[in-house]
Amino acid sequence: MAPEKLCSAACHHAFNTTRTAEISIALRSFSTATARREQEQSHSTTEHNAPGPAPRVAIIGSGPAGFYAARKLMREVHGTKIDMYERLPTPYGLVRYGVAPDHPEVKNCQDEFNQVAQSPDYTFVGNVELGRDLPLPILAKHYHAIVFSYGASKDKEIGLEGEDKPHIYSARAFVGWYNGLPEYRNLKPDLQAGESAIVVGQGNVAMDVARILLSSVEALQKTDLTSYAIETLKTSRVKHVHVVGRRGPMQAAFTIKEVRELIHLPGVNFSPIPHHLFPPNSKSLERPKRRLMELLQKGKPHDPQATKSWSLDFLLAPTHLDWEPNDPNTLRGVTFTRTALSDPSSPSSPVSNTPETTTIPTSTLLRSIGYKAEAIPGMDRLGATFDARAGTLQHDGTGRILMLDTPAPAHASPHAHAQGDAALYCAGWVKRGPTGVIANTMTDAFQTAEAIISDWKRASLNSASTLHHPKRGWPGVKTQAAAEGHRLEKVVSWDGWHRIDEKEKRAGAMKGKPREKYGRVEDMVEAAAAGGGGHVH
Repeated sequence: MAPEKLCSAACHHAFNTTRTAEISIALRSFSTATARREQEQSHSTTEHNAPGPAPRVAIIGSGPAGFYAARKLMREVHGTKIDMYERLPTPYGLVRYGVAPDHPEVKNCQDEFNQVAQSPDYTFVGNVELGRDLPLPILAKHYHAIVFSYGASKDKEIGLEGEDKPHIYSARAFVGWYNGLPEYRNLKPDLQAGESAIVVGQGNVAMDVARILLSSVEALQKTDLTSYAIETLKTSRVKHVHVVGRRGPMQAAFTIKEVRELIHLPGVNFSPIPHHLFPPNSKSLERPKRRLMELLQKGKPHDPQATKSWSLDFLLAPTHLDWEPNDPNTLRGVTFTRTALSDPSSPSSPVSNTPETTTIPTSTLLRSIGYKAEAIPGMDRLGATFDARAGTLQHDGTGRILMLDTPAPAHASPHAHAQGDAALYCAGWVKRGPTGVIANTMTDAFQTAEAIISDWKRASLNSASTLHHPKRGWPGVKTQAAAEGHRLEKVVSWDGWHRIDEKEKRAGAMKGKPREKYGRVEDMVEAAAAGGGGHVH
């Protein structure tokens, strides 16, 4: 899937101007942090550390962005305590629920995340949905900094009439379904309606969807693809997949690895791409793009024994859904407007519609045109500015969240917020949008962590910072939540996650696969609690 491509390498290794007022806001938690170190934080420091206490940081989201930010903070500021909040009982985000099952090597970065979680300064707070189970403003009172690093949970729609009808699915839902994401456990896609499927979008997620639809069930059974997905794919009638984009080969978002895998998929033919769609002189292109164009032009020799096929259909924009005349809920095709590029050789060429249209018969449509994050209820009460259209938090370019103009109470320090004094930061997709691969997320998370470290150093060296308040982190949050009537009995700890992990692996081994994922939250919670010790204290 899109976030995975450089993960193996990664695991082994807005605005550009910040105004004074915005820096002050970001510094506020560290300016008011405790002056005395807790005993467990008093061991030797590194050259990265500045005088003063180490911060308590809440990280919201346990995917790559959260773990990479935690890793850098804990390595460079000894004694930093991290509490990582996750709405599911299981960690890793898209590494668990987004990476394609037939790309197990990409999940190796979990080993590095496990090392972070082994620290006594790390606490996993799973199965807690902020804004529903726990009011977000409570966190601001018990941390020096909060890092929002959750992913994109909302799909972008094409905007066609009838898009919510049967046989039309979002790629996010489909990927979540076969990967065991509880939200989509009951999606039950109908893959018996016909022999043709259309995927609108030409990114790496679209490539993953097409590959799963076309791969042999025998190969998929050896992966951690869910058993219920395997049973559905066994009866699939889909034999051809159109992967459709509104631009051309030079502008497509997929990477060479994904295309190569699909082209060389056993028993699957690849439809040739018309030569006029390629640049006249591909040798003048930069190496990555040149290699991609050469691969697409070369294609694959036709295999008369192949029973399935796929095509890359360029310069098509969907405009209308066609339904069976006698059954308005049965899809029979999608009508597209043909598009034109101003400069076909430019990766950023503008595209426009032409009067010409074409209809591709199909019984199944999957949209893969992007995602976006949603605001957590209560975020505005902390003063954070969320751009609902872009699905991102507004920040200074490095991860410091730009704050709303909210007056502070009279008794507060000059930079304290009315709802608490935690500084707010963001990392990952909620910071930059759902783009890039895991290596980009790592770099992005490190940038945010560096902003936190810089702010902490400044505040620690600020002689005017005379108001020092210790932060209790999760124990303080839990105490306040209980006092206010918020019940959090089923919070899953890291030990609880290990119990889930062990049971999934045992169940998978019995079927000759890496694991058999739990598809329901209640089953995960039960597995985590079995034998006791699976809850966070």
